[in-house]
Amino acid sequence: MRVGLTGGVASGKSTVSAMLASLGAVVVDADVLAREVVAPGTSGLAEIVEAFGPEVLGDDGGLDRPSLGALVFADEQKRRTLEAIIHPRVRARGAELEGAAGPDAIVVHDIPLLVETGQAGSFDAVIVVDVPTEVQSDRMVRIRGMSEADAQARLDAQASREERLDVATYVVENTGSVDDLRDRVIEVFEDLRGSVPACD
Repeated sequence: MRVGLTGGVASGKSTVSAMLASLGAVVVDADVLAREVVAPGTSGLAEIVEAFGPEVLGDDGGLDRPSLGALVFADEQKRRTLEAIIHPRVRARGAELEGAAGPDAIVVHDIPLLVETGQAGSFDAVIVVDVPTEVQSDRMVRIRGMSEADAQARLDAQASREERLDVATYVVENTGSVDDLRDRVIEVFEDLRGSVPACD
């Protein structure tokens, strides 16, 4: 069973992803893969430097993510250029990992931009981690130390809350306690497990 997991920035999606992994899901994390495909020495990093210039490199020769982020979140065309470099590589690597999973596995693709990249229809189910936008903004400012303007730019660059909820098979609301969240994740996982086709 192929499951898409998504949620807006600072929604708690990574926490839900970790909980699903602890329950036995095979998690394919697009953020992890996005780092992997632009690591030093990769064609992905070379293409980013070609597109944006050497100023997006840190002293260690790796990607300077804050510098690149400041560039692309302020300019939609630059963001699309970056996505065109990274997304195909992430999808290819994710397909490899999925192919290595067992036939009765629940494979959860943790994809922050699932809605934005039009991938919802390619999954058997979609889990959306949902919080109000004001909660997202507060978490980015309070926990991640962003300015309110930077937080708003991140929100503006993503699909709206309504667009994410429109594609949800399961909604995991994350404004309560960690225990509340875990209970809901277990409920969703058990339902998914009951939906996995039996293998001959």
